[in-house]
Amino acid sequence: MTRVFARSLSRKKVMSNDGKVIGTLKNLRVDFDSGQVVEMLVHPDASFDTSNYDMEDDKILKVSFEAVKDIKDYIVVDRYLARK
Repeated sequence: MTRVFARSLSRKKVMSNDGKVIGTLKNLRVDFDSGQVVEMLVHPDASFDTSNYDMEDDKILKVSFEAVKDIKDYIVVDRYLARK
């Protein structure tokens, strides 16, 4: 995967690999011991069904960074890897 500055990800749309808009990136969680990005915190789109996804405070969607497939105009994630 290409290297990307974290500041360029701010408020970027998150989309599944089948073309559904999941939401907007709110923040990243990083493991400071390893330096790896662990998960993304996403503000879900109003039309996205979050019932099968891990939520924080019932309003922020937690998506494992392993689900990320590409970062360009959108952050593209594998929708099935993003589930609980």
